[in-house]
Amino acid sequence: LILATSVMAMAQRGTVFDNLSMTSSILDMERKYALYLPPDYDTSERSYPVLYLLHGAGDDQTGWVQFGEVLHIADKAIREGRSTPMIIVMPDANTGRRGYWNDISGTWRYEDFFFEEFMPFVERAYRIKGEKRYRAVGGLSMGGQGTFTYALHRPDLFSSACPLSAATGPKSPQELKERMQWYGDTDVNVSDATLESYYKTYSALYLVETMPADSLKAVRWYIDCGDDDFLYEGNSLIHIAMRKRQIPHEYRVRDGAHNWTYWRDSLLDVLKFVSDAFHQH
Repeated sequence: LILATSVMAMAQRGTVFDNLSMTSSILDMERKYALYLPPDYDTSERSYPVLYLLHGAGDDQTGWVQFGEVLHIADKAIREGRSTPMIIVMPDANTGRRGYWNDISGTWRYEDFFFEEFMPFVERAYRIKGEKRYRAVGGLSMGGQGTFTYALHRPDLFSSACPLSAATGPKSPQELKERMQWYGDTDVNVSDATLESYYKTYSALYLVETMPADSLKAVRWYIDCGDDDFLYEGNSLIHIAMRKRQIPHEYRVRDGAHNWTYWRDSLLDVLKFVSDAFHQH
């Protein structure tokens, strides 16, 4: 009985790889990523929906594996029927430069890498359903900003977007310039027109306020930020902007701060939320 129970428990476990890599021509380097495969991946021939799960500043592709406990949480959600089996892909955005976007000079093109190389690579390498309906994106802090950016730039690709405790980008071109100066960015002497264009491309609030409503409504939004989180203002302003424009979205403010205790609790709700789009109703 003990042996049978042990075998059943092992059969219900997914698999995590946290040191995979691919070659990027755009970034001219090897790029690492982590991967969660659901419990039945090796015993079935089916294809699966996918969640691109983005880490925050200071972490790499192992963040959601080591601190976010993605294996335990995803296995539990699937076992309890709260989540459909899915593949979870966690790219590294902390090598070379930090962040999920292109830089202002166009010399570091991480966003282009993500859409033109990384997504096609993983969706060929693993049994991933390639339709918008079966693709979601989520992430925390810097990865929350990446989530906003990717879903706002490419609403045709993602059924759901789940920014958690998200950075939301600069609130003005002047704030963008001040941030670049603070970080010692060598591109800080760009023209005002270039600065404004870059701000309009990467300010989540600006995009939410100005994009066509139909594009915003093409994505299911789940926005979650703790009541003690220092990034509360940007998330609150985006919630207000969406309410004013009548953009359907879920907005959660729970007791908590900018830490892994909060994000581990969030992940279970994220898996359930994206699964609602993956399911047939």
